[in-house]
Amino acid sequence: MKISDIVALGLWPESKKTTTEKGIPALEELGYNLFYIGKNADLYTCPGADKKVLLVRSDRCSVFDIPLNLEIEGKGISQTTISNSGAAFAREAGIRTAILAENVDSSLEVAPRCQMMELCKPLEAEIDGDVVQFEFIFRNYLTGSLYEAIQTGNDPYGLDLTSDLKQWHKFETPIFTPTTKGIKDEPLNSSTVREVFPEIISSMENLFKDFTAYAEDNGIVVVDTKFEIFIDSEGQWVLGDEVLTPESSRFIAKEDFDAANYISMDKQILRDFGKANNWKEKSKTLKSGSKLEVEVPDSIKQTILDGYSTIHNRLSK
Repeated sequence: MKISDIVALGLWPESKKTTTEKGIPALEELGYNLFYIGKNADLYTCPGADKKVLLVRSDRCSVFDIPLNLEIEGKGISQTTISNSGAAFAREAGIRTAILAENVDSSLEVAPRCQMMELCKPLEAEIDGDVVQFEFIFRNYLTGSLYEAIQTGNDPYGLDLTSDLKQWHKFETPIFTPTTKGIKDEPLNSSTVREVFPEIISSMENLFKDFTAYAEDNGIVVVDTKFEIFIDSEGQWVLGDEVLTPESSRFIAKEDFDAANYISMDKQILRDFGKANNWKEKSKTLKSGSKLEVEVPDSIKQTILDGYSTIHNRLSK
């Protein structure tokens, strides 16, 4: 399938620029053609007429949607392994995922970075007069931006949370805090979104609860998780694109959490370093298509890799 076929099916947004660059020779020779270069991964069309694409993760890094000149060797393979495991967990729970169980020839050097993906478009609906795309977020603990909001008397999701709740308060049942998906994620009323997508939200809530219990049994505390829902060519909803991974979730080793040492084993490590070094402000002068030049100590890189390794070792079935 060519990119022109994908666009004709309405499964690729016109706002995303494609590339004419050639991709990895071993893939191109087999009929996989590079058509999109993302911040952290690349997309290839696949030979044949099936409605699918090949995602190839790189070692490139980004935070706050800022592309960086940083690469962490081994990160792409670790992320792919964890992503495959998360998608398998969801499928075992009866949830269809955009990540397919098939893959490229395992003898290819690039194979550990590859995922076959079903061609889909983001779920959209009209909320308060605007057509929006969604991020469905479930939280086990009160922390981060939500904690900061309720401290000032704000109730961004209509959950009636009181300002006397302490940071790291554990909710009896996960709370649902949906946002729009875009340049800036805007909070949405939880009850309103539930009414629009009752089956999807119920399915995601059950998956989150099951995964939380499984992770805790294996030494990982799941703080929160973001789910993104897509619509396939038949009009059915599927779960993607990151599923129960460090890119979509905050994971803390149970021994650290129990000691009130809230160290995330995920992208938060790089975010915290970026905040301390003012990357957001520095990125404001970036020209389109440019990357922010950053210097990251090897110790930070190794901490990130060690976190991915711990997640994989404890959560992979």
